[in-house]
Amino acid sequence: MLPGWPAISSCAVVLVVYVSYGARARYGTAIHVPTSARVTDGESRRMPKSTPTVRPIEIKLHQASRALEICFEDGVTFSLPCEYLRVYSPSAEVSGVGELQVYKEDVNIDEIKPIGNYAVRLYFSDGHNTGVYSWKALYELGRDMDKNWADYLQRLRTAGYKHRDLS
Repeated sequence: MLPGWPAISSCAVVLVVYVSYGARARYGTAIHVPTSARVTDGESRRMPKSTPTVRPIEIKLHQASRALEICFEDGVTFSLPCEYLRVYSPSAEVSGVGELQVYKEDVNIDEIKPIGNYAVRLYFSDGHNTGVYSWKALYELGRDMDKNWADYLQRLRTAGYKHRDLS
């Protein structure tokens, strides 16, 4: 664990991590995001399909509902289910082999660790922890969640797996 970044305890209902650039982030402490990192009024607030890096200003883990809420500096907020983040992990063992990730409905996030000032590593309750989620990757996962989730459910259906979201 890096200094100033809290581990997530299993009894935490919500953990708020304020993302800092150049200063330590502490649990429950608001961190000022430098003006140079913010979107100005003259810049577009809609993300094009090719996503430039937009940094999060707040990350909240809701362990009871198994969701990671991320607020980005452009004002966009995504609530990403832990299962979705797990099955779309950017790790080589998940994305590289193309193997369908199954039975992840009850997975949760146990710990979040920062990777420099560009990403986080998520530690899942099923032991998976090799995915490094860049800010860009998290934004794209949020932006494309409806399409990605529909694709995932279709692949489960085609492979004959059951899921609570399949009717």
